[in-house]
Amino acid sequence: MFLTNVLLKKAKSKMIMVLMESVVSGHQCMKIRERLADKLEFIRFDPYIQQDSLYKERKKIRSIKSS
Repeated sequence: MFLTNVLLKKAKSKMIMVLMESVVSGHQCMKIRERLADKLEFIRFDPYIQQDSLYKERKKIRSIKSS
């Protein structure tokens, strides 16, 4: 094994996919955000209750390669 392989770390991706969940009904959707950004919160149409609802970030799903 070469010394350069030991010293170089794998670079983390800049974007991650997160699971968003409606506060009212529990409807879920996925969004992509930057790794270093704050957790997402937004208002979006909820098909379960047929009204706008607040969505909050629940958990990280996976990393996204940026090309």
